Amino acid sequence: MSITEQEEQRRKSREEIIKLGIDPYPSESFNINTDSEEIKSEYDEKKKNFQDVSISGRIMSRRVMGSASFAEIQDSKGKIQIYVRRDDICDGEDKTLYNTIFKKKLDLGDIIGVTGHVFKTQMGELTIHVSSLKVLSKSVRPLPVVKESTDEQGDSTKHDVFSNKELKYRRRYIDLIVNPESREIFRKRSAIINEIRSVLNEKNFLEVETPILQPIYGGASARPFKTYHNTLDIPLYLRIANELYLKRLIVGGFEGVFEFAKDFRNEGMSRFHNPEFTQCEFYVAYKDYIWMMDFIEDMFKRIVKNVCGSTKVNCGENTIDFNKKWARYSMYEAIEKFTSIDVTNMDENSLRKVCKDLNIKVDKSMARGKLIDEIFGEKCEPNLIQPTYITDYPIEMSPLAKKHRDKEGLVERFELICNGKEICNAFSEINDPIDQRERFEDQVKLGNRGDDEAMVLDEDYLTALEYGMPPTAGIGIGIDRLTMILTNSDSIQDVLFFPQMKPENS
Repeated sequence: MSITEQEEQRRKSREEIIKLGIDPYPSESFNINTDSEEIKSEYDEKKKNFQDVSISGRIMSRRVMGSASFAEIQDSKGKIQIYVRRDDICDGEDKTLYNTIFKKKLDLGDIIGVTGHVFKTQMGELTIHVSSLKVLSKSVRPLPVVKESTDEQGDSTKHDVFSNKELKYRRRYIDLIVNPESREIFRKRSAIINEIRSVLNEKNFLEVETPILQPIYGGASARPFKTYHNTLDIPLYLRIANELYLKRLIVGGFEGVFEFAKDFRNEGMSRFHNPEFTQCEFYVAYKDYIWMMDFIEDMFKRIVKNVCGSTKVNCGENTIDFNKKWARYSMYEAIEKFTSIDVTNMDENSLRKVCKDLNIKVDKSMARGKLIDEIFGEKCEPNLIQPTYITDYPIEMSPLAKKHRDKEGLVERFELICNGKEICNAFSEINDPIDQRERFEDQVKLGNRGDDEAMVLDEDYLTALEYGMPPTAGIGIGIDRLTMILTNSDSIQDVLFFPQMKPENS
């Protein structure tokens, strides 16, 4: 590893600090009693509160002025100015801590702990007057320099040399240090998950954990990652969904279960797809997909309002209003609306001709259901910006959804589409074991003709259904895509701390 001149100088500073008898990486705790956000929101100059604060942070800027200096430190909540005077932090004649350490050996990016009292400068800026200072971590790599300029209208512009998307994703820790808006995205992501969990807990649903390593992958149409267990001498798969295990729990007697699950699909990557992603799946006994549509609409309105402060959010050039009544179209209605073609009674050959006429690329492995899905994905989905339910899918597309109670050839399924992408997928779940076996067998046939995303037959799951599962509604919510919408992020990589990337040298 090559070392730059700046890095070499920082390493020398580290060694010199150690020679002066100061450990730049001390072992003992540093007690903190406040943070920058609390000081800024609660300081009262008349009350003279915050007169004994202890805070730590990373040095982000510094103005050295002889025997006194100003600096700005950043903690997990934001930045705050500190005022350091030599005689306040040094005992007697020994001025080493200030003259040598603070002025010469500390750099931007170093982490320090300070105690002192809060005051306002003549310019009105909240500042901590430091009475003691401790080095907590010496940074031997320089941070990217982030500068801000202000125009005549008072608008500020950030000049951030760490704006390269690929570098941000590879070195998220630097992105989080220098770009506070990135930290805010992940705080919102956490808030979204907490809100969903709160809603489900209020309904007394049970949060559970199901296997990530599975002997048979199922619950979705996708290619799995394959591994091997040496002791059991069997192949295992990273789960593509947790659906079949959660429904086993409904068979076992629980009436509402949910799981925040990491799922893995060995397929293409894009700004909407990462091979590792997060879903919340939940299943409720004695309910159907109509109940689930109403439940999800109410839940999302609450989540968006609590997380964003409004039921309207900006997403790219669009303003999405979650408070309006959500539109509902059957899949056939949606295709006809956006293509003027009625595919309701078309067979595979007719659909292939439609795809050709619409310039939609297909292959020989695609049967009727996949062809309809391609038409919908290409010609309908991008047009659905406001939250919209697409319902009543062809039976060929949905091997785990119950046959429609009124419409022959369809199933009771819906997807929530928002900002042109699927956010949720839900069914009235099949609880007829004979019907489910036939659907699995149809999937095996599709696999045999080359569909590498076809489901496999799970005998143990069929055995569970044979013991009887009550009528059940189930859903999967894509946490990553929902977070993209609520944080106005245009790529899934922006809402994942550590997205999958190609090796740097590839």
